[in-house]
Order: sequence, then structure tokens, then C-alpha cells
Amino acid sequence: MKPKQLETLIKEQHADAYRWARQCCHFQDARAQDVLQQVYLKILEGKAVFNGHSSVKTWLFSLIRYTAWEHNRKDIPMQMLEDGMDIVAEEIEETQLNHEQLMLRLPAQQREVLTLVFYHELTLEKAAEVMGLHIGTVRTHYDRAKKSLKTWILEKKAYE
Repeated sequence: MKPKQLETLIKEQHADAYRWARQCCHFQDARAQDVLQQVYLKILEGKAVFNGHSSVKTWLFSLIRYTAWEHNRKDIPMQMLEDGMDIVAEEIEETQLNHEQLMLRLPAQQREVLTLVFYHELTLEKAAEVMGLHIGTVRTHYDRAKKSLKTWILEKKAYE
């Protein structure tokens, strides 16, 4: 693929790429912007090359996920904060939970699968490719996440 074509395709995917980077950075806008900038630099410098084995969106999302993982791994104090996020989410009263808080209650991989499938409209196969997991594992995470959300939503409605 020619560089100009790739640039056009990436520009088309920018909004979705930013939302995915934000998800990978635990909804922290500044971190998501840093990660996305690093991804674009990798592409411009030729460190990340689109090989055509998947769609541009799948390739870009994989690159964002891996770069966010690298970024988060380097920041040890942030890791400790991330571990505490589950505790904070559990302490929120059931009647006050909104969408983002419900998503934060899910384990990381379940949250990623739902985000890729529902918000970025990827198939389970493409989500597996982005996450670097087998399709069976992704299906299991997807099913468990949907069941957990359904249970929490029904519990919330019972309190109202």
C-alpha cells in the first residue's frame, strides 16, 4: 500500500483510534493522546508497517493496544493506581452506576472485547486478532462480560 493511501485510511480511523486508545489507557485523555502520538510516530518512522494481512483498522488497533501496554508498563506508579481502580468501582453504590463505571467493573480483557465489538464494530475474529488471543478465548470473555453486565443492570433496575 502506498504511503498516501495509508495516511488517508488512518485519517479516516482517527476518531475510532482515539476512543480505543482512551479505553486502553483507562479513560485518561492525556495518556491516550500520548499513546496515539507514539503510534503515529511509529508509522511515520517506518517502525510499524502495514503488511496487508488484516484490515487497516485491525492493524491500527493492535498497534495502539501494544503501544498502550508499553506505555503503562513503564509507569509503575500508574500500575498501582490501575490495580486500585477495581476497588474504587466496587465501592460505588449500585444505584449510581453509569455506563463507564459498569465497564470498569469488568476484568480488563472482557472490557476490551466488549469495547472492540460494540463500540468499534469489529467481529469477534477481528477482536481476537487485535488482542492477540485465540478466538475461543475471546468468545469466552465476550460471553462472560455480557452476562456480568446483564446481571448488574438487572440488579440496578431492581433497586430503582
